[in-house]
Amino acid sequence: MNPKTWNSKENCRKKVFRIMDDIANSVSDSCFPQIIPNITFQTVNNKCIVIVEVYPGFSRPYYLKSEGKVQGTYVRVGGTTRPADAMKIKELELEGMNLSWDEQICIGYPVEAETVKKLCDDITKYMLEAAVSEEEKRMVKPVTEQQLLNWKILKKTESQLAATNAFVLMTGEHFPFAKIQCALFKGTDRDIFIDKKEYGGPLYKQIESAYQFVLRHIDLSAEIEGIVRKDAYELPIGAIREMIVNAVCHRNYLDNACVQVAIYDDRLEVTSPGMLYGGLTLEEAMSGRSKIRNRGVAEVLSRMEIIEEWGTGIRRIVKRAAEYSLPEPEFLEIGDSFRVNLYRYTSEKPIKADKKPIKLERERMILQYIEEHESITNKEARELLGLAESTTKRILKDLVKQGVLCEQGERKLRKYYLA
Repeated sequence: MNPKTWNSKENCRKKVFRIMDDIANSVSDSCFPQIIPNITFQTVNNKCIVIVEVYPGFSRPYYLKSEGKVQGTYVRVGGTTRPADAMKIKELELEGMNLSWDEQICIGYPVEAETVKKLCDDITKYMLEAAVSEEEKRMVKPVTEQQLLNWKILKKTESQLAATNAFVLMTGEHFPFAKIQCALFKGTDRDIFIDKKEYGGPLYKQIESAYQFVLRHIDLSAEIEGIVRKDAYELPIGAIREMIVNAVCHRNYLDNACVQVAIYDDRLEVTSPGMLYGGLTLEEAMSGRSKIRNRGVAEVLSRMEIIEEWGTGIRRIVKRAAEYSLPEPEFLEIGDSFRVNLYRYTSEKPIKADKKPIKLERERMILQYIEEHESITNKEARELLGLAESTTKRILKDLVKQGVLCEQGERKLRKYYLA
């Protein structure tokens, strides 16, 4: 080998190792607690590439020494890096100590025997309702105070019972932002409210109330099999429930914001405060990986059979949407929140033949009304079908797009005729 070539390669190696040492020293000197990155190098196309890998640590939060914890803690939000606020730093501290916020004692919150019994009875009731056979029902034992202690929903301090945050969330309305805000909007943006409700109280009751709110404001489907009529909704109810349950179970309760459930003409949107937990990426969550932010809440909802299996929620939502031939749902990290969009059927989107909704029956009712009265207004159609204004308008617009109806007039004076 040519001595010059040898010397050149040896100098290159020395330079690479020097760069690697400089990176390791820089990371160690700049950050606290100490971070030890994995630094290697590879040769690609005759070029030496230094590879630096930093794995998630357990001593969170990590921050820049020069700026201190308050100013020097940064988080990734989407494709950007930004300073962590006090709430996020607090969550990182708990995470670093392997503590769940909802398992911490809620100072000053009273634990009354009646409240404990009510929670135990409700959990038992849900367990019985989830049991399929009589044998399974007989195997369900009443939930006791001791089990709440085992699940860290209650704790003992100096021979007294202490309430954890999870116990408070499951029994009262102590935390002002532990609520679900539901709204039906006209159109596809947050401009005009048609209906809105806010639900507080025990989390499992909030979930049921929000779920029923959605069902009241989406189309009901029907199929006739022989002499049996089977009702089904335009959106898969399993996906609806999963979206709401996930938002309540995995939200960040340190965040002063509520879970929001919004219904638009084209989609159901559920937004929960807090980014994905524990450094979990969206890709990992989509693949079925799960990290539990609220262990106490998750424990109770799991015992109630409200949560089915860990890490399968997102995949179930996608699967149910596919079964209904709906567009693929969207999963988005938006700032400090996580959002799921489940898209509704529109005239531009296909629907499976065996899932045709009662929309066809409603169209027939509208056409029959026009044959008898020559025309129909939105108000008349709304009263005829018993639907919300936005849903009625969507059906009428679909008939216009299909060339079945034509429309004349503006706004409240608009009438629809047979084309």
